Amino acid sequence: MSKSPEFPLGMPMDIETAIKVCARAFDEHNLVYGHGTHDALSEASWLVLHAMDLSPLHAPDYAQSLSIEQVERCNAIVTRRITDRIPAAYITGTAWFAGLSFRADARALVPRSPLAEFILNDFFNLVDPLKVNTVLDLCTGGGCIAIACAVQLPHATVEASDLSTEALSLAAENVADHQLQERVKLKESNLFEKLIGSYDLIISNPPYVDDIDIREMGKEFEHEPMIGLAAGNDGLDIVRVILHQAADYMNDGAMLVVEVGNSAQALEDLYPDVPFLWLEFDNGGTGVFALTRQELVENKASFLNA
Repeated sequence: MSKSPEFPLGMPMDIETAIKVCARAFDEHNLVYGHGTHDALSEASWLVLHAMDLSPLHAPDYAQSLSIEQVERCNAIVTRRITDRIPAAYITGTAWFAGLSFRADARALVPRSPLAEFILNDFFNLVDPLKVNTVLDLCTGGGCIAIACAVQLPHATVEASDLSTEALSLAAENVADHQLQERVKLKESNLFEKLIGSYDLIISNPPYVDDIDIREMGKEFEHEPMIGLAAGNDGLDIVRVILHQAADYMNDGAMLVVEVGNSAQALEDLYPDVPFLWLEFDNGGTGVFALTRQELVENKASFLNA
């Protein structure tokens, strides 16, 4: 049985001390990160500030003392994080993507894609934002990519599709929170199966985790819907379909941008002649490729034969 962290209840404790105690407890219990933070100190800061009803986006007064009630709440939250291995975003119910706040719960993956940087930085000039009038966010999950695209492209309409009705229910709440119901349309579809549109940009963070990585994942990932993670032996079950079919749903000059994470090497090995453009990120993250519609058409035989 895991040992629960202990706060010195009844003793004075400031925010800085509480964060350090939390981080030490996280280190002692070998937690796994990657759901919005990458280390114990950042995760501890997020949860302590949440326990105090403070935003993690703004630096607090670290010398501020916690009340006994706040210390007790911290203890309960940190104990839950350690014993149940629940990602912090699911505990707080909030996650951030591309500078925007989103509801987060187990209906969809916690948003954490490097595509946020791509969207915020004018789509890396791979497309002309002024000429992107229709966007498809394939495998939208909780809708964060679709909503971020709509915010950055205020003239565009965005279709956001997913196979999971639970994920789409969360996406609908996020769309409503951002008051984008008129421009972000949700569609239940198994990839392109029920889609009829033609798009200037298709962007996707599909399931891409291979069988080996699924088995080796930390317990934190078990709280996320497996439908959003697992993609077969090589992690490419979904990506194969996207590459095979995407061109049929793209306008001339359109771009396909897909995150494949750790399955990038497997993708290159599978399609050695396809000219994948691998995006580079200043804020971390790898395994995102771009292809034009023309490149997809020219390599259709490769996608058919793989």
